[in-house]
Amino acid sequence: MKENKYDDIVFFEKYSQMDRSKKGLDGAGEWNTLERMLPDFQGKRVLDLGCGYGWHCIYAAEHGAAQVVGIDISERMLEVAKEKSEGLPVTYICSAIEDLEFQEGSFDIVLSSLAFHYLPDFDLIAGMVNRVLVPEGRFIFSAEHPVFTSQGPQDWYYGPDGEILHFPVDRYFYEGKRNACFLGESVIKYHRTLTTYLNGLLSNGFEIVGFEEPQPTKEMINTVRGMKDELRRPMMMILSARKK
Repeated sequence: MKENKYDDIVFFEKYSQMDRSKKGLDGAGEWNTLERMLPDFQGKRVLDLGCGYGWHCIYAAEHGAAQVVGIDISERMLEVAKEKSEGLPVTYICSAIEDLEFQEGSFDIVLSSLAFHYLPDFDLIAGMVNRVLVPEGRFIFSAEHPVFTSQGPQDWYYGPDGEILHFPVDRYFYEGKRNACFLGESVIKYHRTLTTYLNGLLSNGFEIVGFEEPQPTKEMINTVRGMKDELRRPMMMILSARKK
């Protein structure tokens, strides 16, 4: 059975208290970068893989998308998403991303935010996305950076007085399952190299049109505790690709 940590009551409650849950896109450190990489949504059919609370679905609909479909394995997440999307042309489907079946060329744009590091096979996903996109269709996604996922626990090394020393990078070329700690809970994630991400796109009929390692804004650095340390290592990456 595919893991669905977000329907765990304790984990879901902790996630609901995060800034990105309460403030939406404005509470996401990577949003400033992601927004400027997004294509024009006007009149487009959009698919959001791992849509969570539906923030990106809502954004696409409010910016002129003709049809938006959000996919998530968590029923709890989708309950919130449906409430927030009332009156917008957004449809939500409770499903694992890998189990989706859409006709070829069903969408103009496919989005995904911080979901693919929960999935074991990126090549499978890239092939599926290529199939459901129209020619010249756009694929934009964020994921945890391979530097961040490599070692596993995803925490700093601390000195004797609790000060941050450095962030560990280990077992980088050993791809596969990692036991990570997120919100104080054990979560299974999957590490893969940057080469695997890039070649997964190229070998599945995409051309890469953009790549960013997002940094927190100056405002976040000045107002959010600990945000300055996010400049010491990349936590996320954003890739933008076009179907050939």
